[in-house]
Amino acid sequence: MTDFLVIGECVADIVRTPGRPDVTHPGGSPANVAYGLGRLGHPTALLTQLGTDRLGELITAHLRSAGVELLTDGRPPAATPSAIVTLDDRGRADYTFDIHWSLAPTALAVTAPHVHFGSLAALLAPGAEATAALVAGLRAGATVSYDPNIRPALLSSPTEVRARVERCVALSDLVKASDEDLQWLYPGRSPEQAAAHWLTLGPALVLVTRGGAGALAVTRDARAEGPATAAEVVDTVGAGDSFMSATLDALAARALLGAAARASLRSLTGATLAAVLRHAGAAAAVTVSRAGANPPDHRELAAALS
Repeated sequence: MTDFLVIGECVADIVRTPGRPDVTHPGGSPANVAYGLGRLGHPTALLTQLGTDRLGELITAHLRSAGVELLTDGRPPAATPSAIVTLDDRGRADYTFDIHWSLAPTALAVTAPHVHFGSLAALLAPGAEATAALVAGLRAGATVSYDPNIRPALLSSPTEVRARVERCVALSDLVKASDEDLQWLYPGRSPEQAAAHWLTLGPALVLVTRGGAGALAVTRDARAEGPATAAEVVDTVGAGDSFMSATLDALAARALLGAAARASLRSLTGATLAAVLRHAGAAAAVTVSRAGANPPDHRELAAALS
């Protein structure tokens, strides 16, 4: 049985560090989440678009190494999306993209109790509409999580993008965003204010990652903050995606995912939120301690937590 269905883009991250040769890593936020879930032992399927080029072969092998099942809309593949990731002297990443998303309406043979989607696949035309329609159709039988993972260089104004993001938020039971995402979408609002606004749109839980300042989790009735787990940072590529996959891992372990668990997901205590943040923060710390979007497997995460 498939535990998770992830919908979204794969991207080849070509990492560029001053004074060093370029290094290519498999990436793309939804693909990273699928890979992270696979590494944590969850049977996971990814609906995505990949070319038959060298970069597509690299990403395919990478995802399959974690047991991720690859699904497509059945159309001939285009070139594999790519991004130039430039790292500064503190390992922080800046992106330049060559990305397209043209998912067509498709019927899936695979079902799962939880669906995750996000990033460019939820925002870029022409495929974003098909993505949203598919998630809306799956929602009756699954809980849904969403991560906007905003990339301003590929998007229009915050005013136009905000409406699309909020449509996705309204489809979701769980939403994660970085403080930078929220600052871009809601200038002048604090992350706490933006998270409170999202809760009014329908989700049970909103998570906000804040880099070195840790993370925040809020529901309508509970709140928790988690400090950042100490780590020697190599780069921050994929840290938020690792946080997302580990969040889903922690919720699944507590039987809090799946359509039948919706009421329970809306009744989380502060203690449970704190435990989830600790689990997810430990995974992110492992990821930033090594190059590329390289999340921990279940043994590495258990060691980090201990």
